[in-house]
Amino acid sequence: MPSFLSGANITGLCRELKENSVIEPNLYEKYHVRRGLRNNDGTGVVAGITKICNVHGYLINEGEVEPIPGQLIYRGYNINDLVGNVEAEDRFGFEETTFLLLFGHLPNPKELQNFSTYLSLKRDLPTGFVEDMILKAPSKNIMNKLARSVLALYSYDDECENKGIESEMRTAVSLISKLPVIMANAYQVKRRVFDNASMIMHPINYEENTAQCILSLLRPDRQYTKEEAQMLDTLLMLQAEHGGGNNSTFTCRVLTSSGTDPYSAYSSAICSLKGPRHGGANLQVIHMLDNFKDNIKHWDNEGEVADYMRRTLRKETNDGSGLIYGMGHAVYTISDPRAVILKKKAFELAKGKEIEAEFKLLETIERLTPEIFLEVKGSTKTMCANVDMYSGLVYRMLGIPDELFTPLFAVARMAGWAAHRMEEMLTGSRIIRPAYKAVAKEREYVKLEERE
Repeated sequence: MPSFLSGANITGLCRELKENSVIEPNLYEKYHVRRGLRNNDGTGVVAGITKICNVHGYLINEGEVEPIPGQLIYRGYNINDLVGNVEAEDRFGFEETTFLLLFGHLPNPKELQNFSTYLSLKRDLPTGFVEDMILKAPSKNIMNKLARSVLALYSYDDECENKGIESEMRTAVSLISKLPVIMANAYQVKRRVFDNASMIMHPINYEENTAQCILSLLRPDRQYTKEEAQMLDTLLMLQAEHGGGNNSTFTCRVLTSSGTDPYSAYSSAICSLKGPRHGGANLQVIHMLDNFKDNIKHWDNEGEVADYMRRTLRKETNDGSGLIYGMGHAVYTISDPRAVILKKKAFELAKGKEIEAEFKLLETIERLTPEIFLEVKGSTKTMCANVDMYSGLVYRMLGIPDELFTPLFAVARMAGWAAHRMEEMLTGSRIIRPAYKAVAKEREYVKLEERE
């Protein structure tokens, strides 16, 4: 007997589904519905209030959007000051940034040392967890394994339903500590099972900070330079938080507002971040770059690059999407401060190396996109490179495999998700429940025997 959902049967049913599900675009205008919770001018519909982060990319002047250089502010501190001072003092900053996001103030030396030590000591996974949850159920996609592992940790926590803020904070910090280890283990198992490669699992070095731990666990010889670890540390700082409205953080807040447990909320945020329209965009940029490298003979010839970009925008090359990945942002207009910082540091590290040519190709793409976008699409929208434009190539420069680009984003963003969950728990008080306008016509019920 043929399966119900196979062949012509499923084709016909899905055709009917489309006919009964597609919403006519004009109805959004008719009922004043803001698709994607975005206003017609591109600004976001205000859905909440936060003290955690300000993502600032434009002003509203006389009712019109006025582009300004982008600003990213954690708990009142400009990201340029946070990264700049860490760099000037020649130290690491992700642990300090995490403390700031979670507790609302910068730590003093003793607080920072105690917090960093606590993070390192909490990296161990529960007994049997690696064998039962990772080795026995390998995944080709590390983001799915991260989400599943976070959800599974619920079963190992005797206080999993304790909604007290102290218990919540211990859970959050524990997950911030453990995600790098889960990621590294999941990657090694994926290599062994799906890539037919050697699986190398190192013991945890409790003297290492987060950036050092990641490089140490991923590299067969555990060796890395201070400059490499600091480069990764900067990336973690830049990706740790980005306001309550980004898709994964909003997902975390929505689930939190329902009263669910922390593991469910955080695993859902990871699933959101996986999407190519969100955290998965960094992988799209690197795939686009590979395509450009393979099809442009002279990378330093702007004419050749521009011609290929025109074809890309016309959906004739790359993945046929008509997109230049890494360009444009929902909030930033003139500049994305994360991209500005990352680009500067990346070029310093790449200078004189073979990979410098790839960075210069990306820079050319960044510079040419607005004028070519205007030429091909007729759009005058102000656009800039976002953090995804350069993050993937930085990861490659650090020897990090492509399939870990988005998981590393999750490792960093866990700090921001935790801060927003706490804020939602302490001040939200209502389940997040926006309205949808129903437009289906009422129909008269037809008895089963009378249906064709």
